Amino acid sequence: MAETTMMPEEIELEMTKIQRLREVLVRRESELRFMMDDIQLCKDIMNLKTELQSLVAVPEKDKTKLQKQREDELIQKIHKLVQKRDFLVDDAEVERLREKEEDKEMAEFLRIKLKPLDLLVRSPIGTPTEKKAKPPPLPPNKPTIAKTGIAIIKDCCGTTQCTIM
Repeated sequence: MAETTMMPEEIELEMTKIQRLREVLVRRESELRFMMDDIQLCKDIMNLKTELQSLVAVPEKDKTKLQKQREDELIQKIHKLVQKRDFLVDDAEVERLREKEEDKEMAEFLRIKLKPLDLLVRSPIGTPTEKKAKPPPLPPNKPTIAKTGIAIIKDCCGTTQCTIM
């Protein structure tokens, strides 16, 4: 053990803080994966739209049967990708709300549990005039995509160029 002078309460407090930090990091990893998936879907949609636009530019009377089939195929692929992306965005919003609720519950739990421990750790017995350094605050809640960020993400594959890329 690096520090053998730590009291069990201090160890418990430190472990709780480390566990909370771990949860924040796992959430951030999840958010980054979502963003990577979203960007990839946007790129795929934009590529398909570009190909579709070149097919649509050909006058209807000049199109071959193969071109018409490809046009229909592209429309179906774009539709599926847009549905997949909508599901991804909706899932991310549900996850964000669930995590927000978890954060409230965890904050209440920590407030109740750590307050007595924090007081024990801060007031050493027999030396009331000594002050220990204040422990660092708990890590901030999961960084989230702001409401405007979600709106941008939802709109990024619309009729204009993707705003994320």
